[in-house]
Amino acid sequence: MRIGFVGLGVMGRPMAENLLAAGHELSVYRGRTDLDAYVCKSAKEAAERSQVVILMVPDTPDVESALFGPDGVAEGLQKGSVVIDMSSVSPTATVGFAEGIEQLGCDYLDAPVSGGEVGARAATLTIMVGGRPDVFERARPIFAVLGKNVTLIGGAGAGQTAKVANQIVVGLTIEAVAEALLFAEAAGADPAVVREALMGGFASSRVLELHGERMVKRTFDPGFRIRLHRKDLGLAVQAAAELELALPNTSATQRLMNAAIADGDGDLDHSALYRTLRRGPA
Repeated sequence: MRIGFVGLGVMGRPMAENLLAAGHELSVYRGRTDLDAYVCKSAKEAAERSQVVILMVPDTPDVESALFGPDGVAEGLQKGSVVIDMSSVSPTATVGFAEGIEQLGCDYLDAPVSGGEVGARAATLTIMVGGRPDVFERARPIFAVLGKNVTLIGGAGAGQTAKVANQIVVGLTIEAVAEALLFAEAAGADPAVVREALMGGFASSRVLELHGERMVKRTFDPGFRIRLHRKDLGLAVQAAAELELALPNTSATQRLMNAAIADGDGDLDHSALYRTLRRGPA
């Protein structure tokens, strides 16, 4: 397919590389452009050259700007084109984005991902999709290049809802693992040995396996930055308020991430919440 790709960051670049390796023709905009792809001067141009446009940008305002801002995707779309937003943004705003694109005679999928930079490079991302089933089937060959676990959740915004739920689970689990290992260390046990013991029991998880090891070794180079995870938990807290729903532990973990950012750790891996807890109250 002819694909426009907007957003060649930590996640977007390896995803674009995998699409190129699979034989797709790419027109790219925004980010590092040293790929074997046509480099566009605007998101509009990327849309003009493409049947499918993929967005992989940081936050809700970035998606809105890329779609509907000056020289945005909406200005360059041809009728029948598909827009796939693979960013992690507001489910509520996503419904509006989908309506705006569909009014142009085009189709829209929200398809946020989980798996971090490692998953993006290995093409093993989990992809959570919102949109119409027929559009999902048209996009399935693209998703097959990028991920291994691809699920149509429901209508517009449902993919983003699933991603927010994912980020709640991951964020709270990271915080729980950090507390457990900090407790073990303070009580005089070797946290590395405690982690190994826990890996054989009911507390075992991918977070304990991967991020627990980062905590033990104090290696916090980013796979997924605290700053971005804080943004995702902010989406959860905001949506919960709209739903009149209490998410007390999500709110507490978001505040812990606020403290990490205030301490200068915002661009470290989210497992660096261990450092924030270890420092204790300011």
